[in-house]
Amino acid sequence: MSVVLLGYHNMGCRALKVLLDLSIPVTAVFTHRDSPSENIWFKSLSDIAMKHGIPVHYPDNINEKRWVELLGTMKPDILLSCYFRQMIGEKVLSIPRIASVNLHGSLLPKYRGRCPVNWQLVYGETVSGVTLHHMVRKADAGDIVGQQTVRIDPRDTAVTLYAKLEEAADGVLRRFLPQLLDGTAPRVPQDHSKATYFGGRRSEDGKIDWNADAQTIYNLIRAVTWPYPGAFSMLGDKKLFIWDAEPRLDVNLGVCKGETDISDGSVMVQTGGGILRLLSASFDNRQTPKKGEIPTELMRKGLLLK
Repeated sequence: MSVVLLGYHNMGCRALKVLLDLSIPVTAVFTHRDSPSENIWFKSLSDIAMKHGIPVHYPDNINEKRWVELLGTMKPDILLSCYFRQMIGEKVLSIPRIASVNLHGSLLPKYRGRCPVNWQLVYGETVSGVTLHHMVRKADAGDIVGQQTVRIDPRDTAVTLYAKLEEAADGVLRRFLPQLLDGTAPRVPQDHSKATYFGGRRSEDGKIDWNADAQTIYNLIRAVTWPYPGAFSMLGDKKLFIWDAEPRLDVNLGVCKGETDISDGSVMVQTGGGILRLLSASFDNRQTPKKGEIPTELMRKGLLLK
């Protein structure tokens, strides 16, 4: 029995750990080189694989002929994808003897596509989970092998939710990988009528709309807070990044949307419904924000954030 792992990020690292713990031979790891434009806060799958003597490959396109041919020579029983960032074509998917499966960070069929952790927070979900599913031509649409649910708490951020999903993924993989290998794993078709799909996120998607209510704005903030690019607003010609905040839907300042007030040394901003108390903000998103730090320029009432 053997597995080829296509992965990246902490989820890919966790998958490799599970495979090693279960003594399932890993023929090779296919992963990505880190981008200099990305904030690399997660572990390196390639480093872990190389420490265990596992060959590592960095395809620009896994569907190119040379990679398809190389995978064919490996003759894996299972192809396991965990946060691999490329769409995998049918020629690759057909190579494994048993199955090509993917680990996705939502309870499919909801939140198919890219950045499921961030999108679930943006939309204020209270429940998330991971899904191990068969891969087909359409993204995240294959039959489900297994799922595990996690709770999203009001103060969860993308990082804390990701950590919960990583633990859930550990349990799903330990339970269902052996079943896949011995032919006893369940296979349940998805209800495609309930599917939702989301694309990738860009840094400009973090711009705050002060016409939205305080809870909606807070959800955006926690979805993209550090180490992600951050939610931001303009103060004059400066970009202000808001890293943490507290929504109050039961209070209004009686001023324009986006206008600030000061109360007990805290900066309050009027939204389209309720106020937002700023807990951490900066004019820079290139370094770790300091907890509780608010720029002195914000410490006066009547400023207008746009």
